[in-house]
Amino acid sequence: MIPVCTKKDPSWKSRALSALLAQGCCVVEGVLDRRFLETTRVAMYRAQQAIRRDVGDERLCRAGEIGVLRLMLKHEPHFLRFLEIPELLAMVDATVSETAIMHLQNGFILPSFEGSSGAPKVFQNTYHRDFPRYLNGYMASVNIFFAIDEFRADNGSTWVVPGSHQQAVPPSPAYCETHAVPATCAAGSMIVFDSTLWHAAGQNVSGEDRLAINHQFTRSFIKQQIDYVRAVDEAHLLALPARSQQLLGYYTRVVTSLDEYYRPEGERLYRKGQG
Repeated sequence: MIPVCTKKDPSWKSRALSALLAQGCCVVEGVLDRRFLETTRVAMYRAQQAIRRDVGDERLCRAGEIGVLRLMLKHEPHFLRFLEIPELLAMVDATVSETAIMHLQNGFILPSFEGSSGAPKVFQNTYHRDFPRYLNGYMASVNIFFAIDEFRADNGSTWVVPGSHQQAVPPSPAYCETHAVPATCAAGSMIVFDSTLWHAAGQNVSGEDRLAINHQFTRSFIKQQIDYVRAVDEAHLLALPARSQQLLGYYTRVVTSLDEYYRPEGERLYRKGQG
């Protein structure tokens, strides 16, 4: 079973960190309230439509993904609010440091599939790890996954393989299938896992979509999946709290000219001590 704690418990953080070290994952219940969840659901469907307009259904289908929403925060500023959630920040700080950056923020609107064959086999529903490098036990990346809907075995709850994190030799597919357990939890829960943990999306046969949002945070010297600083409207970016700017990569930018390189320290595109 996956260790579970609740944010109402004053010791939730220490319990979560202990579980993360031992099992590679944990669930923290009660992080998002009902109003925030409802706002998120509506925003996710709006973002999905905007992404379809921008990219086109044909290109999205060709990507071999099922219900993945990338760069939602460009279309819906609501998703920037996730970077201000205290429980998320607490786990990021305690694992990949206060100077960490967001490697990705992906939404999932996992549709329901009927029939014996179920959903087509794609990367997300085969066992994988989000950080595919073993660095001798060094934690370089952590995932913060939010259940926007209840996670159940019938609606595609993520399956994880407890204890499979930080392993130099990957587990076999047979081992993953045998030892995986569903990360079942209530809507509003936060699933935290070491990004080297083996996991996979489950099969949704519930008849309804299952919504979730995955964040991956890394040490600041690791390149992001998307350059969020360039992707987000500059005026909107500058209005964000400094910590949100940090997580988006605002203080780990690379200079593009000598003029930028030789600016006074307060005007540089990066800060000292990032790493």
